[in-house]
Amino acid sequence: MSNILFGLAFDAADAAAQATFWAQATGGDVEDGATQDDAVVTGPAFPRLAFHRVPEAKTAKNRLHFDLITREYDAELERLLELGASKVNEMTPGGARWTTMADPEGNEFDVIAG
Repeated sequence: MSNILFGLAFDAADAAAQATFWAQATGGDVEDGATQDDAVVTGPAFPRLAFHRVPEAKTAKNRLHFDLITREYDAELERLLELGASKVNEMTPGGARWTTMADPEGNEFDVIAG
């Protein structure tokens, strides 16, 4: 038996709002029919992202997170902040540079200078 990664699924308080943020953050598209309960983002450079409304709020650090890389690091951080992200931590070990951010519902992700 073999499996193929179909996509990633995320719990959300508002599936459509989360899908809109991640579509704008990654250059993807929110598929037609998005609602507060269910929404999907697709794009050419990443797997399908599905968002599903759940009643409980996020309570702990993510066990899985996105690493986004950009050559326009400072501009991209500003753009993501304008979309509703927030800064969590900035790191510069050994010449590397990245910022841990949180999406509008508090899910952590990293933006890496590349």
